[in-house]
Amino acid sequence: MSRRLRPVELDFVESAPLRLVFTAETAAPPATVYAALAGDVPGWADWFTGVARAAPTRDGQGRDVLLTGGTHFDETVLASDPGARYAYRVDSTNAPVLRALLEDWRLTPAGTGTRLRWTFAADGPAAFRWLMPMARPALARSFRASVRALDRRLTGS
Repeated sequence: MSRRLRPVELDFVESAPLRLVFTAETAAPPATVYAALAGDVPGWADWFTGVARAAPTRDGQGRDVLLTGGTHFDETVLASDPGARYAYRVDSTNAPVLRALLEDWRLTPAGTGTRLRWTFAADGPAAFRWLMPMARPALARSFRASVRALDRRLTGS
């Protein structure tokens, strides 16, 4: 059963009660990485750990994402700055503990490649906010593995 979350805006990335930030580098340039994030939404299932299916909706202004465990997200794209930023919020989900969720991807040049910074900004009950930081190491491993898979996809190495 899907339920609506609080409709947060971009400033939530700084004010969220729970913020987990991860960074990694890829050899692909920012424009290429951005094209994979924003332009090839179905491709997320091929490189982002845990994504079973992803599809753009509303002429690219939204996303429909299904995780391998069955969690579903209906999302709205809030920032689409080619080569620099891609951010989206979850509007509805079947995840019972979330009150609000925004994910923000920042891309900055790193030599000939790209430094990616992924911020997971969320709100939920106190137990969720207390437990999620304990999942940080697993999320960090998943993020790094996903960026390595994206790098192989984009650079062929």
